[in-house]
Amino acid sequence: MFSAGETSGDIHGASLAREIKKISPSTELFGFGGDEMSKAGVRLVRNYKDYNVMGVAEVVKNLRRILNLLDVLTETVREEKPDLLVIIDYPDFNWRLAKRAKKLGTKIFSYIPPSAWAWRKGRAKDCAKIADEFAAIFPFELPVYEKAGAKIFFPGNPLVDTVKPEMSPEDAKEFFGVKDSEHVILLMPGSRKQEIKLLLPSMLGAAKILSETRPTKFFLPLAANVDEEKILQKISGANVEIIPVKKFRYDLMKISDAAIATSGTVVLEAALLDLPCVVLYKMATVNYFIARLLVDVKNFSLPNILAGKRIQPELLQNEVTPEKISEEILKLYRGEKNREEVIAELQAACKKLGEPGAAARVAKKILEVAGEK
Repeated sequence: MFSAGETSGDIHGASLAREIKKISPSTELFGFGGDEMSKAGVRLVRNYKDYNVMGVAEVVKNLRRILNLLDVLTETVREEKPDLLVIIDYPDFNWRLAKRAKKLGTKIFSYIPPSAWAWRKGRAKDCAKIADEFAAIFPFELPVYEKAGAKIFFPGNPLVDTVKPEMSPEDAKEFFGVKDSEHVILLMPGSRKQEIKLLLPSMLGAAKILSETRPTKFFLPLAANVDEEKILQKISGANVEIIPVKKFRYDLMKISDAAIATSGTVVLEAALLDLPCVVLYKMATVNYFIARLLVDVKNFSLPNILAGKRIQPELLQNEVTPEKISEEILKLYRGEKNREEVIAELQAACKKLGEPGAAARVAKKILEVAGEK
């Protein structure tokens, strides 16, 4: 049984499902996930799209629905008696489910465990008591869990396999209508409603400033399961042409100068494609206040954390303004010396993500743990 509650978890779950089916075609897969997992052969009990919320305030508003989902999935464990529950990221929900499943005698496998290295380090001990085995997708996650007594390994990062362009740069430029003389900047506001609400307006404001500075084409890759209508509504009133894109996202990223991106997996995808970013994050005031008390990190974007230093710009909360964003992104345009230095640092950071084949290695371990008596 799988449980993945957001876009990135759905993608990771789909990769695992395909690899598990390759090794053991008769394995039955079911649980909580999204369209990608469904296409990969996972029978969905519930689709995460119906429960996609973030932040303290938003969770409180939707608490009744979330608790109902927890009850539904717990009952699914009770009735179907899976050999193993694989929880993929989405920690606040998934570990509640894992705790209930453990009491029902189900073994637990944690893929992408909570970021105990960054905040609430005590969680590692609590998690080690619940999960039978862990697989982390970053090497810096291991020490705190090993210290807590967890069985954890680093199989490599699955993005190393999946983040690949399908076209040559020349074909991609032709497909997207980009001339060699044009600059290309991407706006990547994320997939969550709150991220789009809080960050997209500043991104659009920055695009307006940049359009008056240099000849630039702006594209906005639409994340899976995003509210497309609302985004199109926002960009139509931006007083600058923004081209929405639904496919060949990695090809577009490979031919772009730089991106304005919400902190998350997409920033690491960009790094793997030699695309520097100005990384943004903003949350509701109450959430930010809580986070400041709990989080102990110098940088919040994954490439900077991997590098152990600030290699590309990060803007947080009140720093997220059109003026500040445009000031930082101009330093990353093609032809700027700073851009080449940033790309070299991104390449060095990405080498720490391990060798290809991560999903296959995790799938093999999942089947081993599921088969243990």
